[in-house]
Amino acid sequence: MSCLRTQSFGKLTGLLCAVFALSAQALTVDIEATFKPDSSNPQSNKFINQTPSEGFCRQVPQACEPFGLFSLGAPILFTANAPILANHTDPRQGGMARVPSEWRDVPVTHESGDTKVLSIRIGGIGHEASIPRSITELTGGGTWDNLWEGGRWIYAPPPCQGVGWATAGPVGYNSFWRVPENAGVCSKKALFDIPMSFRYLYFVFAYELRTPDPLNMKAGKYTGTIPYSVGPRQDFDMGDVMIPDDNQLLLNFSLDVQHTLKVDIPPGGTRIELVPQGGWQAWLTQGRKPTRLFRDQTFNISASSRFKMNLECQYISGNTCGVREPATGHSVPLNIGVTLPTGLTDAANQPVNRRPLLLDGSGTHWFQPGFYVDQKPGTLHFEVARDQVEEMLKPGVARSYSGTVTVIWDSEVG
Repeated sequence: MSCLRTQSFGKLTGLLCAVFALSAQALTVDIEATFKPDSSNPQSNKFINQTPSEGFCRQVPQACEPFGLFSLGAPILFTANAPILANHTDPRQGGMARVPSEWRDVPVTHESGDTKVLSIRIGGIGHEASIPRSITELTGGGTWDNLWEGGRWIYAPPPCQGVGWATAGPVGYNSFWRVPENAGVCSKKALFDIPMSFRYLYFVFAYELRTPDPLNMKAGKYTGTIPYSVGPRQDFDMGDVMIPDDNQLLLNFSLDVQHTLKVDIPPGGTRIELVPQGGWQAWLTQGRKPTRLFRDQTFNISASSRFKMNLECQYISGNTCGVREPATGHSVPLNIGVTLPTGLTDAANQPVNRRPLLLDGSGTHWFQPGFYVDQKPGTLHFEVARDQVEEMLKPGVARSYSGTVTVIWDSEVG
């Protein structure tokens, strides 16, 4: 256990304590994120990081949140294998850090085999440095400002960026640097000799994520792993003097996709009565046959994932359903179509307007939301065409046509 009584620099103060079990095995860290549609913010198609920050971004969130950074602690102990000599000319012989600040892709795979790609970069690095003697003794009466060129570690060397917060005690200094994208080595030159027992008791790394578009992902969990090497000239490189007691850091990712596909039909909307334009009055009083029989039925849909639409029919007529007159057995095809609300498009990214619903599923096998569509109205269109109406209506003969049609919204899209 290590504890530092702190002297405040900026706003971060308090008693810093760390308890870590050191392991020769690769250190594994789990990162979890969830997508669940939010009706209060349907335009936000983003995963929410469910892994609480540890260390710096938890203590000083205002230094991380504007940059989309989260931080986690890594209980890896770095110990000097040689003294750090005053005024060394090689940055690798002093206090330095180089981290994988470039974007790296991580495949994440669903249990179905569907694979997407997230990206991660390391955007910050910090540690608790421990010296074997008090800073006053080490510097001959000086302070942390005197130990390093450019002042104490709160002042980050370029290309790294300081954040204005640090904590210090007589034998320890806790600091954090932001690391820009594709940055190289950030190094501090010692102005006094630092003995071999110099240590970093642990380090904190901040990361930034680019997650896949959840609207193009299946419901369920996607998992993936990225390994980082730790040590001299590795991914996490603290120079040639500071040697870690663990040489590998594994980040395990779990993306949980919780989709919504819900369709609401208003009361009475499951019974469709086909009528002519303006009703039956012209046929009953004047004998004028209708040009078509039709009915539009609205529904409300909520969708955050792709889906398809299918038909099932009591009576089949070609590639669609039919309605049948039981006494004669005469049947006619029923044309069925669908109009979807704004935000839902087909596989070619085209709007869906009076799209025919067919038994073979052609044209309706893939619909995709561009954003979370929440309780928006769509329309089912039912129609018997004019030439079929001619066959149905016989003067002086009463006929009644009926049939059952099942319209399916299916989230299982291949």
